[in-house]
Amino acid sequence: MKKVLVLCTGNSCRSQMAEGYLRHFAGYKAMIYSAGIETHGVNPKAIEAMKRDSIDISAHTSNNINKYMDIDFDFVITVCDNAKESCPYFPTKAVKLHHNFPDPAKATGNDEEVMQQFCEVRDMIKEYARKFVADYLD
Repeated sequence: MKKVLVLCTGNSCRSQMAEGYLRHFAGYKAMIYSAGIETHGVNPKAIEAMKRDSIDISAHTSNNINKYMDIDFDFVITVCDNAKESCPYFPTKAVKLHHNFPDPAKATGNDEEVMQQFCEVRDMIKEYARKFVADYLD
């Protein structure tokens, strides 16, 4: 079974959403993890955006990359430029992939405008996850 790590700065939004979709699309084909170079907790707006698409990430936890140093990943996906540039040396044979998604935590506006931006990023991540599974896990 393939092991996939999704890495972001704070493991609060983008990596959490990617973990949720990758688990959804991969099913039993892979073990999916997410982590950050810091931990900021799972953003409640990310949980809500995913819930609106029938994916429950409310039980996810925000984890530091150091927790997974002993796992031999097949893929490491960075979902923000900061994580790609700041990730500590990660001893693995993993294929490293990168896609910089906008940070929905930086969204501005009223509550509905902010949620709309979360949902837009969610939809980008959903398509990326679907394509990743088709390209690398099927």
